[in-house]
Amino acid sequence: MVVDVKACAVNFPDVLIIEDKYQFKPQRPFAPGGEVAGIVAEVGEGVTDFKTGDRVIAACGNGGMAEAALVNAANAYPLPEGRDFAEGAALLMTYGTSIHALVDRGHIEEGDTLLVLGASGGVGIAAVELGKAFGARVVAGVSSEAKADIARQAGADEVVVYGYQPFDKEASKALANTFKAAVGGDGANVIYDAVGGDYCEPALRSIAWEGRYLVVGFPAGIPRLPLNPSGGPSPPASRSATAPISRACSSFGNRARSARGSPNASRWPMAARRSPSWATAARSASWS
Repeated sequence: MVVDVKACAVNFPDVLIIEDKYQFKPQRPFAPGGEVAGIVAEVGEGVTDFKTGDRVIAACGNGGMAEAALVNAANAYPLPEGRDFAEGAALLMTYGTSIHALVDRGHIEEGDTLLVLGASGGVGIAAVELGKAFGARVVAGVSSEAKADIARQAGADEVVVYGYQPFDKEASKALANTFKAAVGGDGANVIYDAVGGDYCEPALRSIAWEGRYLVVGFPAGIPRLPLNPSGGPSPPASRSATAPISRACSSFGNRARSARGSPNASRWPMAARRSPSWATAARSASWS
């Protein structure tokens, strides 16, 4: 169907697509913009959920920064009356990614400790807000005091302000100790890493026994991790010392220990279709 675009979100993948650094490379010429909000102008044959004049939000992959966008009706959702088009346009990628990561891959539970890296960005703010909604204690990692204020406003219980990479061995160890102090002696049950780079290893060293590490993005670069990390939390008395310290997984479905991580798995519209939980939230809970 065709949507008259009233607002289009700008996300980090848009920049990567423009620079030809994303796994999805649209044929040129193209307009960037992966998610929009607007009014349905036309519907195609077989479309029954929407009609001309409906207010919608929609994922389009690219083509959103235009007067009109062609979208798959399966990737569109009603925008309730009273909700701003700009607000709606910024919902799907950030909250869809974070719900899929925390719920479907991280199996977050009430009482968990959640460490969020890049907590003042789009997906980071979503992860902080959702973590609190799911009953977790949230520790936010950011790179400045101004960003720390944003994370606190989103509901973070504690904030770690880290410096800029690169980190030498001592700086990495110091950041790991800072993360450990912030998450507590039992470690972080879920780590949401939307940064990557040199921040990954210190965060991973603060993970709880059988914690979940969510690989979300790499604006700081793709991490290189030692395969024999040490210095993490001790196993609880009820666990064998030979049990795995983490059940690491990608937020888009590939367990890190399988060593089969495919970058194409993080093409978020496909991941979103596999995750009914975020679609329900987009239709209802996110507007409450």
